[in-house]
Amino acid sequence: MTGGDGRERGSTALPLLAVVVIGAVLAGGAARLGGAVVARARADTAADAAALAAADMLALGRGEGAAAAAAETASANGARLVRCACVGVSATVDVELSVPVLAAFGGTARGRARAVVRPECIVGCADP
Repeated sequence: MTGGDGRERGSTALPLLAVVVIGAVLAGGAARLGGAVVARARADTAADAAALAAADMLALGRGEGAAAAAAETASANGARLVRCACVGVSATVDVELSVPVLAAFGGTARGRARAVVRPECIVGCADP
């Protein structure tokens, strides 16, 4: 630094440090948000599969095994069956998926799905 008394030396270090810290905080927030979106998609997928498994049992005339099939399918997808309501030709399921990354925010992602059996598909599906 020529012509100065040196008092301004390092004057950009503090604003630069603030920008880096803010950038790191924003990147961390974006990563958590992305993790939450992926967890929700996984929970929805597990719920879809569980609802289809329950509806399959309903279509085969084995409604008493619908909840067990939904629970097994949810478990195979890394989720836990919370509720299975099988009424008539319809199966509605709720699942929860444990997400360690989101532990500070509750740590679970929830999914809900409904599957309905077409009347002509009960106990043997005819060609559409």
